[in-house]
Amino acid sequence: MPDGPPAGGAACPTVRRPEGPRARRSAARWTVVAGPPTLRTMPLPPPAADRTALVTGASSGIGVELARQLAHRGHGVTLVARREEPMHRLAAELRRDGVRAEVLAADLAEPGARADLVARVGALGLHVGILVNNAGLGTSGPVHGSDPGREASLVRTNVEAVADLCSRLVPEMVRRGSGAVLNVASTAAFQPLPGQAAYAASKAFVLSYSRALRAELDATGVSVTALCPGPVATEFGRVAGFSAEETAGALPRFMWVPAPAVAAAGVDGLAAGRAVVIPGAANRVTAHLAALTPRRVLLPFLARSHPALKR
Repeated sequence: MPDGPPAGGAACPTVRRPEGPRARRSAARWTVVAGPPTLRTMPLPPPAADRTALVTGASSGIGVELARQLAHRGHGVTLVARREEPMHRLAAELRRDGVRAEVLAADLAEPGARADLVARVGALGLHVGILVNNAGLGTSGPVHGSDPGREASLVRTNVEAVADLCSRLVPEMVRRGSGAVLNVASTAAFQPLPGQAAYAASKAFVLSYSRALRAELDATGVSVTALCPGPVATEFGRVAGFSAEETAGALPRFMWVPAPAVAAAGVDGLAAGRAVVIPGAANRVTAHLAALTPRRVLLPFLARSHPALKR
């Protein structure tokens, strides 16, 4: 379901990035961006030995692919999620390709864990040059049948963690005059979504927050991009409470974009200084239609069609 250096800095090892006509055609097929670049920013800082790309939600799905994309560009990565084992496997893979990678397990729903995370990165002698807020939770079903604890955890992870980490890490980027933030929202951000009320609202926050933060940072050397994927085949749907059949039948096949293509579109859009990236032409069209359709027409249709409200 709809689910991111100062002078004198040492260079990181050069890592091969997939190239060639076939790779370019594959990326072009899925990459659709919105919003002009801001010419007065430096969207993607160059790699440096004392800089890191902090990627949250890096244990599966889009987060794994975002870490790979940044590593392909030569950036050292700091992987953050609750589950350590998959991150250790990813870190080993990236190290074999000559990129620095470390694993920091943390539950970003906990305010103390977020504060400790920033201190733990600093203890490694690293400064965050790229922040990727990808960690997220989903829930499904009507609010009157929801689990209050899971709903609160969703808000803490999808909303609080984004604002908290930006508030803690962006000031240093501004002082350095260089940095980039990729916040992962969703096409669910463009309209309320009965059946996933909290999730869609949380992603609407991420999109609005990213646009406002980007405007505040104009001409500072720090760029902000919101990545808004449509449906992606990851474990997100299962964790959110959807069966395999519900996930597969929720939206037409042509709207689904593979996680590697979503990540490539996001990092390419961040590097280009784009405000919003929506991977897949069909997803861009539906996102804009949803934003323009009168709510009195759209919301009853969504309530009738959402699989979580048909159970």
